[in-house]
Amino acid sequence: MTTIKLHNTKTRTKQDFVPIDPENVRMYVCGPTVYDRAHLGNARPVVVFDVLYRLLRHIYGPEHVTYARNFTDVDDKINARAKESGRQIAEITAETTEWFLADMGALGALEPDHMPRATAYIPQMVTMIADLIRKGHAYEAEGHVLFAVDSWKDRYGQLSGRSVDDMIAGARVEVAPYKKNPMDFVLWKPSAADQPGWDSPWGRGRPGWHIECSAMSHDLLGDSFDIHGGGNDLMFPHHENEIAQSCCAHPEGDFAHYWLHNEMLQVEGKKMSKSLGNFFTVRDLLDQGVPGEVVRFVFLQTHYRKPMDWTEKKAREAEATLRRWRALTAGIEPAASAAAAVVEALADDLNTAGAISEMHRLATVGDAASLLASARLIGMLTDELGAWAKAPSVDLSSHEARLAEARQAAMASKDFSEVDRLKAAYTKAGLEVRMSKTAVELLPGPGFDAAKLEAL
Repeated sequence: MTTIKLHNTKTRTKQDFVPIDPENVRMYVCGPTVYDRAHLGNARPVVVFDVLYRLLRHIYGPEHVTYARNFTDVDDKINARAKESGRQIAEITAETTEWFLADMGALGALEPDHMPRATAYIPQMVTMIADLIRKGHAYEAEGHVLFAVDSWKDRYGQLSGRSVDDMIAGARVEVAPYKKNPMDFVLWKPSAADQPGWDSPWGRGRPGWHIECSAMSHDLLGDSFDIHGGGNDLMFPHHENEIAQSCCAHPEGDFAHYWLHNEMLQVEGKKMSKSLGNFFTVRDLLDQGVPGEVVRFVFLQTHYRKPMDWTEKKAREAEATLRRWRALTAGIEPAASAAAAVVEALADDLNTAGAISEMHRLATVGDAASLLASARLIGMLTDELGAWAKAPSVDLSSHEARLAEARQAAMASKDFSEVDRLKAAYTKAGLEVRMSKTAVELLPGPGFDAAKLEAL
């Protein structure tokens, strides 16, 4: 059996993955807060951990892997959106949950085995909070319940590599007067009349963010499970707080054995932000004609622990590659298994860039069956994602021949003005122009408009 190696954030080393129970490999990934469309950065962990899910299923068998990813549907951002729009909270969260699943499905992500909603697990959260109070790890203050970091001080901060004293010294936020320690975090907070709330031993209120994942992962995966994942922006405080409250509530378990965190996303070399005008959602790209399979390919060209830079150039190149691969594999059956070198690359801490490099080699040597099986292992070249790559309505062969003839004439006359004119027109129509010594190729890109060719 292939040995998977994963970089464990907790140990800061790459380790052999040894599941607690090979018959029931368990993974939990923090999901979205459902109040709006998922932006491109939200999609990166979905794709990263989808590949890991597929790899685990490939090695251990689909029936032996359990993947849970939650929806946070109780949150102050959701409350604010409801107040702004005048809509009901349940209506907003139901709609945005469906949006999320549809958009991630367009990127080829499989749906997890469990997709728990926080509001369905309030009783489990209340039970867990009460247990933490009984064990001396939490306390009630002014209608709030807070986790007492001092009760876990020797181990708090191990995931992120921060000490409690350093975190307190570096704090730049006003500390609530009812906190015993500035680092104590909220497990339960009171709700106003116009806010969602549930009855509890501490009055009507709602859970803090961190307790949600601890309660849901415990209910679905147990005291100990194999992998916990998410973006590295969640490492502190969210994942740090999850570890503290889970290990204190269930000391008989180890919580998550392996912690994986993906790096953030940039756009054209800059951090994505609305102020820079480079902020967009997955749906924005899809509506602009960028295929979901292309988005997935661009993501997987960069290792998950490195910052990923989304560029239009990468999208164009990814589309061209996928068109060639789909043409090469059209009408054939995939090999019985992905190429060994592709599986080995993925098993080496999800080296998707290495896997794609090997797939380029398979395409070059014409091993279409292995290429197809390998691509499908990482969620590409599937039938579900292939509609975009169907042949364009216009026959481009005549245009390719015309450009080739113009180039041949230009080589004789040394006048390349007609070649340049045609290339500019084809590019403006949304075609990628590829010219080698022996061939001319026109490849439709995002936004290809056949009508613009009529003027030629």
